[in-house]
Parts: sequence; structure tokens; C-alpha cells
Amino acid sequence: MRNFLLFTLKSVAYGLALALVILLFFPNLTGISLPTWKSSAEQAEPAPVSYARAVRRAAPAVVNVYTRSRVIDPRGFQPRSIERQELGSGVIMSAKGYILTNHHVVSGADHIEVALQDGRWLEAVLIGQDVISDLAVLYVEADNLPVIPQDTMLDPQVGDVVLAIGNPLNLGQTITQGIISANGNTGLSSRGYIDFMRMDAAINKGNSGGALVNTNGTLVGINAAAFQLQNQEIQGIFFAVPYQLAQNIMQKLIKHGRVTRSHLGVSGDAVVNAAGDKLVSTGQKMYGLALTAINPGGPADEADLQIGDVILKIAGEQFSDTRQALNLIAETAPNTELILTIDRNGQILEVPTVVRELRRG
Repeated sequence: MRNFLLFTLKSVAYGLALALVILLFFPNLTGISLPTWKSSAEQAEPAPVSYARAVRRAAPAVVNVYTRSRVIDPRGFQPRSIERQELGSGVIMSAKGYILTNHHVVSGADHIEVALQDGRWLEAVLIGQDVISDLAVLYVEADNLPVIPQDTMLDPQVGDVVLAIGNPLNLGQTITQGIISANGNTGLSSRGYIDFMRMDAAINKGNSGGALVNTNGTLVGINAAAFQLQNQEIQGIFFAVPYQLAQNIMQKLIKHGRVTRSHLGVSGDAVVNAAGDKLVSTGQKMYGLALTAINPGGPADEADLQIGDVILKIAGEQFSDTRQALNLIAETAPNTELILTIDRNGQILEVPTVVRELRRG
């Protein structure tokens, strides 16, 4: 027993001596803290992924749009006039009171009202509408209007996360989330839904005309419609008018009350050489636009362009794809003369051509 006590005391003494040496010669080690155990409730949780900031920036500028109109009800023995009510959404684009919405939301309306998120109800005046882009501009007279954040240099990318804000089914403002799957055509040659931005943020009845924003709350597009095929259930494909196109259309409607587009009256293929070999890869460089059809009596026909001609430049400007070429023409004022540089069987010619207004229908 005595030996055991002596052994224990010596061990304690040696331990204390070693601790004293460590404290004297390695003072920095005294700052080391040992880990402490915490319960699951005490452990710090990571911040949740949230788009709350984007919604706070954009949502106040998204309004509910309500319309009333008189239509003829053909049901029954005697057709009668009834009142039709429709709903949609809109986006306040300017503190001056201009609101963008869809053409199909306000088409034929006799009375239009908008409801702001701050509780105000305002009567709206239709400034103009454009069927091809499915856009319309409304005007309201009010002070302290919230305006949607905008960036004229915005360049959305396929795969960007987007939020659709609107008033589906009159349930109140609702946000759905998705990603961009196609950027769409931002120029006036856009043919409507087929050329719009595509994404999978859900658009339901009443969402039309609302805002599509990125995760900063900046406007990316104006919500338009869902992709539909008769007798087929389609999911995850929705359309929005790209912001740059919507802004362009809005300015033209405010200034002129309508939108004009010019055309040549041709069809063509992108080619990679004078022989007319079609461009089949994004890695190939475009040589020009080879004409495959010319509308009788159209601008190209009047300028004596021929099938097989390859357009190389439009008003001295080269283009990198067919869409850019069509936009150059569409955005030129009607009845303007353009010089087309063409390759006709190896001969480079400059052909004056007067573009005409494209009329729908």
C-alpha cells in the first residue's frame, strides 16, 4: 500500500512539473481551446437559400390588371349582351405611370383598372398594343409609383434562375421559380411565342403580363403564356417577352401608338460559302443569307433579286446569323432604301432595295 501511494505521488509530481515546463517554454499553447459538445438545437444552422431580396425589390411594381367589356352571348334563343370580366398582371416600367402588360389581357376591354400592392386602385388608359409581341402599354396617373428594377445592358443566360411574379387565378400575388432554357429573339423580327424566351417558372391564368425577374430582382421579361398542344399535356415550357424587346416595343407604342416592322419579302438559308452550302454547326462562320424564295410583288422582287443570290451585307453592315439579318431589316423604317451587297454567281453586286411595312394577316 505504501509503495502504491509513493508511485501515485511521484506520477502527480512529474505531471505538474511537465505542465510547468510547457507553460514556461510554450506560452502560445495556452490559447488553444478544446472543442465543446453542443446539442443539435445549439448548433449554428447555415443560412437558407432565399430570393426574398429579389422579391422585395420587384414585387411592389407588379400590379393586378382587371378588365371589363361587353360581348354578345350566343347561347339561348336570343343573343344578348353580357359583361365579360378578365384578369391579368402588369409591370410598372416608369414613374411617369407607364405599365406593360399582355395584348391578350386587355384586348377589346371597355374598362381597365389596376390594383397596386400598396392597396391603391387606379383606372388605366390603353396607350397602344402590338399583336405580334403580345404586348400592350397602359397609363395611370399617380404619384410615388414603385418601378421595377431594370438594366438595359442585361444579358440573361440559359440556365439563369428566374422568378415569375403575378396574380394567378386572382389568388393574390404569387411567385414561381424556374430557369431560362432559351433566350429568345430581342429584335423586331420576332414572330411571337415561337421566338420568345422560354423558361419553366409556372405561368397560369392571371400571370400573363407579370414580371419575370432574376435573383437580383431585375426585370428579365414579361410573362406571356404556357406552351400548349391540343390533346397533349405539356409541362415545364412557358414563354416570356425578352426585356430588351419589351422595352423597344413600349417606347414605340408610347411615341407612335403602334409598332411598324419592315420586310424584304424573302426566305433564305444561312450558308458558309458562295456555293450555297448550308450552315449546320455553330462553329462554322456564316458567309451570308442565300435566298430560297422571293414573294411576287414584294420589295425583293421589285429590286430584281433572284433565288440563289447570297446577301452579304445590309446597308454596309455584316451580320453573324439569320436572326440579326432579319432584325436589321425589321427595325428599318418602312419605305427606306437599303443597299444590299449580294453575291450572284461569284459577282459582287450592290442592289438598292426599298423595304416595305410588314402587315399582319
